Amino acid sequence: MTHSSSADALNSMQDVMDNADCLISQAQVEQALDRMAADITRDLGDKMPVFYCVMNGGLITTGHLLTRLGFPLEVDYIHATRYRGGIRGGELFWRVSPEVPMADRHVVIVDDILDEGATLAAILDYCRQAGAASVSTAVLVDKVHDRKAVPGLKADYCGLDVVDRYVFGFGMDYQGYWRNAPGIFAPKNL
Repeated sequence: MTHSSSADALNSMQDVMDNADCLISQAQVEQALDRMAADITRDLGDKMPVFYCVMNGGLITTGHLLTRLGFPLEVDYIHATRYRGGIRGGELFWRVSPEVPMADRHVVIVDDILDEGATLAAILDYCRQAGAASVSTAVLVDKVHDRKAVPGLKADYCGLDVVDRYVFGFGMDYQGYWRNAPGIFAPKNL
């Protein structure tokens, strides 16, 4: 990449952020994480659960959520995809499979967003087949639409609902960038 093209890319990405609609503020995200943590503590605080962060999107949500949980837990991460370079999902492919065994454990899968949920549904099936004592899901946002991969698919712990727009920030990316944006944003042009 030449200097001018990297400067153009930087300006382009900055322009996306400068012109984005802020759908959910950082303060609203923090409040949602507090509520999620209280619910998770109520349900799992005495179970010594294992939390699996779904990479890459779940990284920021997991980090902020776990610091709010004042009970013993284990943390691992998973990186799964159903695409493998294609645009249509197929069977689940582990880029990084779980290291902490799930058998007889209370498992919590943490991700940034529940959109259509096909990959999340496949991860849940995997966890159940691995013998988890229980499997629950925690997502920062649920995108409101009727295109869920499994009818009625909902997260057990959900911070916020978001409108059916392309969103980025707090773990969700825009063309690989802006996962670090402090809140949930939507580009004006999409």
